[in-house]
Amino acid sequence: MEGKKTPFSIKHWSETDQPREKLVLKGKTALSDAELVAILIGSGNRQESAVALCQRILASTNNNLNALGKLTVNELMTFKGIGEAKAVSIVAALELGRRRRVEEALILDKITSSKSVFELMQPIIGELPHEEFWIIYLNNSNKVIHKSQLSKGGITGTLVDTRLVLKEALQFGAVALILVHNHPSGTLQPSQADKQITTKLKVAAESLDIKVLDHIIITETTYFSFADEALL
Repeated sequence: MEGKKTPFSIKHWSETDQPREKLVLKGKTALSDAELVAILIGSGNRQESAVALCQRILASTNNNLNALGKLTVNELMTFKGIGEAKAVSIVAALELGRRRRVEEALILDKITSSKSVFELMQPIIGELPHEEFWIIYLNNSNKVIHKSQLSKGGITGTLVDTRLVLKEALQFGAVALILVHNHPSGTLQPSQADKQITTKLKVAAESLDIKVLDHIIITETTYFSFADEALL
């Protein structure tokens, strides 16, 4: 029976042969494809370990994970030691991998100028009746890896949490930031508070080798760039 414990259950292997422990101790990239699939099924059959069984399954697909992902539950169940539950786990895991690849294939917005920031953010904050402060997080290719609303307030201004900005920058692996906020009043000139916030974030980010590339003020129809005006 599939659920019956055998001498080949992962918990009975030596520590150096246990894929789960190996993943924890050495990281996911240290595991072979067979070891990763072995974690999904947990145990092999009476003649072979989970890893050996997964090596045999992979060999049937010429060690191609895309081909393995096309196998059905019934096709996987033809291998001794693979019951319905294990087959479903393999199919589900590989389907998640396929969906992840699809999401990773989405093209990230690339910031090439202050205008591209305006075009990205104007639809989000350009016509709001209140002020919002956003941070755009960029990778080393100036592509947007994350953007988030940092604060929301009245027309008189907003509060900015520097620690939260840097925490998110590290969380997303950003190497550069762009500050963005809107002026519902329509005026483009930065206030003294806008300048102080820019300086505060720039100095704080520099301590972590993260650059503040620009601070953009957005109105309904146009924008003001600190970088373009040499205010950074």
